[in-house]
Amino acid sequence: MVGNFFRVVCPFLFELDTVAWFALHPDRHSRMTLDRIRETTQVMIDVYRHGDNVQIQPIKAWRRQSPTMFLPHRERDGQFQPITDSSDATRLQASLELEHLHRQPLLDYWDRLFQDASRALSEQDDDCIADLQEQVLQVMISRDSQILELARRYLSLEDLLGIRSRLVGSGYIGGKATGMLIARNLLLKDAPELWQHWLEPHDSSYLGTDTYYAFLVHNGLWPAIMRQRSEAGYLSEAPALRDSILAGGFPDEIRAELERLLDHYGQYPILVRSSSLQEDGFGNAFAGKYESVFLVNQGSPEQRLAALQDAIRQVYASSMSEDALHYRRQRGLDQREEPMALLIQRVNGRFHGRYYLPDAAGVGVSRNTFAWDSTMDPKAGMVRLVMGLGTRAVDRIEGDHACVMALDQPLRQPFRSPDEGYRFSQHLVDLLDLEDGILDTRPLSQVLENAADLPVSHLAEVDRAATTRAEQIGLKGPVWRLTFRPLVQQSSFIARLSSLLKTLEAGYRHPVDVEFTLHLNQQGDPSFNLVQCRPLATVGETGPVNLPDNIPGEKLLFRTEGHFMGGNINLTLRRVIRVDSSVYSQLSTSERYEVARLVGEQVRSAGTPTMLIGPGRWGTSSPELGVPVRFADIAGIAALVEVSENAGHMVPDLSYGSHFFQDLVETGIAYVALFPENDDCRYYPDGLEKDSTPGSESPSPEAAVRVHNLSGGPLQLQGDIDRQELVCYFTD
Repeated sequence: MVGNFFRVVCPFLFELDTVAWFALHPDRHSRMTLDRIRETTQVMIDVYRHGDNVQIQPIKAWRRQSPTMFLPHRERDGQFQPITDSSDATRLQASLELEHLHRQPLLDYWDRLFQDASRALSEQDDDCIADLQEQVLQVMISRDSQILELARRYLSLEDLLGIRSRLVGSGYIGGKATGMLIARNLLLKDAPELWQHWLEPHDSSYLGTDTYYAFLVHNGLWPAIMRQRSEAGYLSEAPALRDSILAGGFPDEIRAELERLLDHYGQYPILVRSSSLQEDGFGNAFAGKYESVFLVNQGSPEQRLAALQDAIRQVYASSMSEDALHYRRQRGLDQREEPMALLIQRVNGRFHGRYYLPDAAGVGVSRNTFAWDSTMDPKAGMVRLVMGLGTRAVDRIEGDHACVMALDQPLRQPFRSPDEGYRFSQHLVDLLDLEDGILDTRPLSQVLENAADLPVSHLAEVDRAATTRAEQIGLKGPVWRLTFRPLVQQSSFIARLSSLLKTLEAGYRHPVDVEFTLHLNQQGDPSFNLVQCRPLATVGETGPVNLPDNIPGEKLLFRTEGHFMGGNINLTLRRVIRVDSSVYSQLSTSERYEVARLVGEQVRSAGTPTMLIGPGRWGTSSPELGVPVRFADIAGIAALVEVSENAGHMVPDLSYGSHFFQDLVETGIAYVALFPENDDCRYYPDGLEKDSTPGSESPSPEAAVRVHNLSGGPLQLQGDIDRQELVCYFTD
């Protein structure tokens, strides 16, 4: 970083046509740092002191030359004169070398710090160990006081030396890597005799934040970064900077370390994940804002290195995505430093012919704020579970469904019949295709045909009726349905996950959100590979809410039992933006994207507490399933309502634990799913029409977006988390 400083500052001073000098202690820096400074500066002079004598020797003088310029110079009568006698110069040099003979080899601060740490551990110097642990935490783990408090308890100096041994470059390892490491150590410290068996060993490497800075400096991007950090350039400079990052190269010393990293992983698939300085902290999850890239890691060493460098550039560039920039600005983080570290992990799983995938993966949360039954305990937690890669657990799935379980009642599902449960189960599996070299999605039936050794009997049940129908038309059976009931009924999965979440919540002193993969033994008993842990973003409870008993029919907008999220809700709403499903269902795909744009315009101009109501899923990437808005366009609303529209096959899906869910809870947006076809739901949208802005009579995007300014009085939205009841009604 000292070398990077000179590479940035020297050209800047040159542009200013000014002169500055810096003094360096050469024995406090590595040879690589000194070489980088020499390469950049215009003038470099070595200064030596021998007794009372001071000697200087110019090492570099840009565009200057004379026969004696680069000789040693000795001070005489207030001036430095060249030593033209070679014998005199040789004797002086010999005495200087003798004086420096017992000095340590050239090491910078970073290497000296870890050398001291290693020595303190070997000498069992407890006072020195505590001091060095604090120093290392401050420069490698975090600046956040809450995260540092956790790290002091759960990351020993020996742990920190282990992290250093797997770090490319220097600097912080970032929030995602820190959260994963703290969580693992927390479990192992709490019950080592259990978690040494239940927890899979991790195989992670890290690219420090200084590597990100070195990449920017190496590619001459520091001036562009400075322009982008200004108020005027925050959004406008980002696209060009993102393109420049994608086209950038790596310093030779970083390339060499990446080659060694790939040698370690062999040809196992790896995952390159963002781990920025602010990521996964208290209050700022950055869920889904930065990219993660799966690499099948196949081919020659040169091909694998090129793919890894592309993946790193892709994650670096995602820090300049519009969604990430809006997220930072909405939280007042736009002027704070956000260097990007990376977490590189071996993908947990097995080879199944051309496919590679874990047995199962999931997202677990220690607080279930979306309980759909009044008998469920929110403190018991919830899990969102899928077969295959966890991408389907953390992303909002289009046209498919993960299995969501309340951990105190894992077999209780919000479905009216087994057929409905099968329909809303997982049918597609995310995996790595080693032949095509990509992350792919395949139908479960196709995966089972090509990977007969998958432990499907421990995860799924046979749909006997569907199997009979398949056999009647000549298809091979059986037909499996991913209900995960065998995992719940025949293994210790629920007990272990509940223990994991309770232990982590107690250690964090805050609800937590974890991502994991499962590895099943031959009996179907699971071990966990914990890949992420962060404080769970929760919508704050407002205290007890007294729901009105009798609301006149003309005053009621909707009422539902369950299917809402946000704790106890008590909101006064003065504006409603509603997408009319009867019009929306008649629009083309391009017109539906225009609806999304119009909704974003209305939200940005609202200026008052607003509720958004629409058919199916908000934020979907498939317009046939709902309204394809970006979260950044609707982040200013107070409440979001998704309405089931059976005619258009548009069904609400909060996707608890998904990145969209994280966005909702972090911004404090209350969520409601309405199923008017169910007996426990009432919805009367016609009550809004008296306050509606006039729209076009023919089907059009403008006609689909209805704005209700509620001139007759605001709406009150109230929810009781204990009774699992929510009501929205007009006030006088």
